[in-house]
Amino acid sequence: MMSEQAYHIPVLLKETVDGLQIKPDGVYVDVTFGGGGHSKEILSRLGEKGRLYAFDQDKDAHANIIEDSRFQLIPHNFRFLKRYLRFYNAKKIDGILGDFGVSSHQFDVAERGFSTRFDADLDMRMDQSAVLSAKEVINTYEEIDLRRILSQYGELRNAPKMARLIVAARKESLIETTNRLKEVIAPCLDRRKEHKILAQVYQAIRIEVNQEIQVLKEFLLQTQEVLTEGGRLSLISYHSLEDRLVKRYIRNGLFEGEPEKDMFGNVEVPFKKVGGLVIPNNDEISKNSRARSAKLRIAERIAERP
Repeated sequence: MMSEQAYHIPVLLKETVDGLQIKPDGVYVDVTFGGGGHSKEILSRLGEKGRLYAFDQDKDAHANIIEDSRFQLIPHNFRFLKRYLRFYNAKKIDGILGDFGVSSHQFDVAERGFSTRFDADLDMRMDQSAVLSAKEVINTYEEIDLRRILSQYGELRNAPKMARLIVAARKESLIETTNRLKEVIAPCLDRRKEHKILAQVYQAIRIEVNQEIQVLKEFLLQTQEVLTEGGRLSLISYHSLEDRLVKRYIRNGLFEGEPEKDMFGNVEVPFKKVGGLVIPNNDEISKNSRARSAKLRIAERIAERP
């Protein structure tokens, strides 16, 4: 079994679990199990009657399974939250923790294709049994779709030029590795910002491959159905696209627009914000550079009006 430190250093560990206000006999869900760091901390605060369910679709994470009778690892994407909780007869949940994004392990294993540091096959699948990989996206998507992905998910101003370069290059030969992709888009890489631009490109492709935005939306909508009154959400995001969705959903239960008002001018929303935005301190960032972009938001389920 791989140690959690070798697999993934948990970000904002204490703050995230504190945000759940663990009840010893409560039922909790960690939807991003990874190295098991957050799950172990939750279990350390549960009593004998407490229960923890964890989700992770990445088979590499399953090597970190925790041998504890109170724990159940569910080897599926957390977009199926409600389905699998129902399967395990967990009807109401006291808290849900999510640490979104790519784990340290996924970045560090070269052949997964997540990191700009290595040459590898264009893969980027979090679920290694999935059909769609980065190679399919780069070599089969229409130019207009590549432009949309790079612009929307990577927030890249030169997305149109990048898409043109990719389409032109793949007519000569397939773009199959991360280094080849870098070569193709090299004219768009300002040397002073090369690493940042490449990170944005990889982020855009990864989000498309794993349907990360759609998955997050589906998950968030289910949280209000499974959380009990007073139940907590404790969610860490790593880029603005995720954080905006989480922030808006916590504020009004929607991803766009504003909630409707009743005849008295009141609105009914599913959550109330708990505290402000939490970010890692300098000490944590110095120990774990991947924590630097983390943003933690905590919310509490409000009782529905009769």
